Amino acid sequence: MNSQSKKMDLLGSASRPKALLAMGIQTMIGMLVNAFYNLADAYFVGGLGESQMGAISVVYPLGQVIVGLDLLFGNGAASYISRLLGRGDKESADKVASTALYSSVSAGAVIIIISMVFLHPILKLLGATQSILPYAAAYADIYIVSCIFNVFNVTMNNIVTSEGAAKTTMCALLTGAILNIALDPLFIYVFDLGVAGAAIATAISQVVSTYVYLTYILREKSVFHFRIKDCTYTKEIMSEIFKIGIPTLIFQILTSVSISLINNAAGDYGDSAIAGMGVVTRLISMGSLSVFGFIKGFQPIAGYRSVNPRIIRESILFPWPMTL
Repeated sequence: MNSQSKKMDLLGSASRPKALLAMGIQTMIGMLVNAFYNLADAYFVGGLGESQMGAISVVYPLGQVIVGLDLLFGNGAASYISRLLGRGDKESADKVASTALYSSVSAGAVIIIISMVFLHPILKLLGATQSILPYAAAYADIYIVSCIFNVFNVTMNNIVTSEGAAKTTMCALLTGAILNIALDPLFIYVFDLGVAGAAIATAISQVVSTYVYLTYILREKSVFHFRIKDCTYTKEIMSEIFKIGIPTLIFQILTSVSISLINNAAGDYGDSAIAGMGVVTRLISMGSLSVFGFIKGFQPIAGYRSVNPRIIRESILFPWPMTL
């Protein structure tokens, strides 16, 4: 049995506990590690001073908005893709995957360009004080540009999970996280680059995660073929993507707005207050991302099995299964 058949078997034929543990635990581990390396960033940057720590706290909401655009297409498409695979409609699944990937990268590039053009006003709006602003700009100049790789990674994370390859997403996140944790002290302290060093370390880790996904695609381990000619903007495809993607985007935007409001309120008490809230935000994300990761692993199983003809027939014939 090849790897593609194994993934389809996991989504459709494996027992529910086995499928949920295989998908949910691996996705949860990947998300937890991702949250942990955000915390590691804060740890190493925090050693530079309160203003430097405040800088990455201020830039954080902007990164979340960019990630929200990725989730608009990636998370929105993932739900639809798993249902298409359950129906056996591989051709439509290819079109949705290609549409989601190229659309998210294009939209991400536009937002990144706009963010860089209006960077200083945006940073002030996000709560940067006069003492934090130079450090925030130094960090954002590198970090925001490198977010184009994160756009690709987040979208691929969702698409690859939707085909039952949670192990690949976990490996991509683990590789990037471990590398980022290793490079942070090197660039920040050894090379004496300060907050810019933290941004460079993050950028390199994102590029490596992108390489993992590209290797997965180019070696044809994916169920999908990502071709520009397959991008299809029909009413059906876009409505299916947006019905899940838009609520996710709104959630990300509201999260960013709330963090920005907190940063602005904390600014009255000095840079230390903004820095402290940045650490708290990252700690809270450890819990929320672990739950989100497990649910994300369940999503493709539910989508695939809810429309698969064989599973539907079996559930009608055997409404009380002998095994889970």
